[in-house]
Amino acid sequence: MRIYTVDSFTNQFFKGNPAGVCVLGNPVPDAWMQSLAAEMRHSETAFLLGGEDGEPYSLRWFTPSVEVALCGHATLATAHVLYSTETVPETLEFSTKSGILSTTRDKSGLITMDFPVKVLREVSPPPGLIEALGVKPLWTGKNVWDYLVEVESEEAVRAVSPDFRALEAVDARGIIVTARASQSSDADYVSRFFAPRVGVPEDPVTGSAHCALAPYWSGKLGSDALVGAQLSERGGVVRTTMRGDRVELAGHAVTVLSGELHA
Repeated sequence: MRIYTVDSFTNQFFKGNPAGVCVLGNPVPDAWMQSLAAEMRHSETAFLLGGEDGEPYSLRWFTPSVEVALCGHATLATAHVLYSTETVPETLEFSTKSGILSTTRDKSGLITMDFPVKVLREVSPPPGLIEALGVKPLWTGKNVWDYLVEVESEEAVRAVSPDFRALEAVDARGIIVTARASQSSDADYVSRFFAPRVGVPEDPVTGSAHCALAPYWSGKLGSDALVGAQLSERGGVVRTTMRGDRVELAGHAVTVLSGELHA
């Protein structure tokens, strides 16, 4: 089996979000995939199987501690591996726990993923959330997975220093903190993503979070096509385009490591 480390949502080594990509020759037990994801220690490791005779590939994603239903940066990493190492069509399809996801690649190497929108509804912050983040919320919402907290500025997003133990007690996959980008920024909106409950204290760049961020900011800013910057230490950029109940997430990726798996 081949295994890769790919930096996603960036065109620079050691930026963006690193993902593991394991290309399986045959089905393997879930426990084995979970153990490998824990060994890799990336926020997500993707497991790819099949794809013969024009059928969609099977794609699953594991954090170091749990399987997740949707992952953007590891899907981008997987598509990048296929485009880089195999003779494949420009449009790829993946069968996942979130349905069929597709990717395309343009001549510049930009990979666009077709993902489901995860609409937010306004809610009152649950006990402990705002205290754990240490912010002054302008708006709080929730979708099937995550809470989103809008704050007053890009600087406020950068300044967030969560109490991760307290944040882990919040009943959600993750917490998105976001704001409109500053006027000097090349982005339209900024965010950070915290998910200690699933073993990822802060995710460097989170594609699936943009399934909520894109409709939220497109509604506020009046544009279907926007640029989101995730302000983690590594940083990364996600280009988002609304398509009804779907959202296109686009970014670049670079392969950092490739090797043979002996486990």
